[in-house]
Amino acid sequence: MLRTKFAQFRFISFVEGISYLILVLFAMPLKYFFEQPQAVKIFGMIHGILFILFCIALFNAMKQYKWSFPFSLKLFIYSLFPFLFILIDKDIMKVKQKA
Repeated sequence: MLRTKFAQFRFISFVEGISYLILVLFAMPLKYFFEQPQAVKIFGMIHGILFILFCIALFNAMKQYKWSFPFSLKLFIYSLFPFLFILIDKDIMKVKQKA
């Protein structure tokens, strides 16, 4: 299933994006509206680990598939905003179809 660097990157970008949404839409409201900071501690740590794995997977995919630096930087910037992980998938699928 996740045998290629492409599949690994695609998977981790999706999981990291979902973890970001959980952090922003679930854990942070719990902290700031209901004074429950524990959710941010838990989901923040999970998201942080997944973000590091995303960066490693992006670097590996960039090397393996010879993605340009501007393209890879664009994917990295997308990862910094909620919901833009969808654009990561869209862009990498376009590149895969061209190859």
